[in-house]
Amino acid sequence: MNTAIFGGSFDPVHNGHVRLAENILSAVTDIEKLVIMPTLISPFKQDGAHASGADRLEMCRLAFEDIPCAEVSGYELSGSGISYTVDTVTHYRSLDPEGRLYLIMGGDSLRSFGKWYRSDDILRMCTIISAARTDDEIAELDALSAELGTHGSIMTLKARPFEISSTAIRKKILNNEDISCYLPQKVVKYITDHDLYRFPKE
Repeated sequence: MNTAIFGGSFDPVHNGHVRLAENILSAVTDIEKLVIMPTLISPFKQDGAHASGADRLEMCRLAFEDIPCAEVSGYELSGSGISYTVDTVTHYRSLDPEGRLYLIMGGDSLRSFGKWYRSDDILRMCTIISAARTDDEIAELDALSAELGTHGSIMTLKARPFEISSTAIRKKILNNEDISCYLPQKVVKYITDHDLYRFPKE
């Protein structure tokens, strides 16, 4: 089975994440399963997440429930310590050695990819799909892909830009501002019902 892994802190998951997944599934038509993977602790976010793993997992389930091939996984959340992408990719490659394996990331992640732990091994095991917002960014990422892709394949796709980040959404919640246009309504309700992001992280 051809599988795509879409990882992130999803803290909280928002419409931009869902839109990106939909764009990629439309462009890469051989993807049969999309694995949504909330991270335990990202190596690039050592301060950790603001919402619990269980809350982020459930918000992802609510956000992606209308995408039939999407499967939300707690694989990284069940571990301990830092979540290294190479370990996740190795796990999914072992589950299906014959199927195609994709790894979805944004342009900022691709720019730092050369610094990732065992990035060459990741490229040997899967094809990276990188999302760009503009034609200029596509050209930039294509050039970077040619430089990084000596060990494997990197695809650059154009995705519609999303005007706000998870960090900005958390600030809006903290300031009692409306967030309903930025998140799926079921996620907004979950955040309200569970009183998430209402207090500064200690």
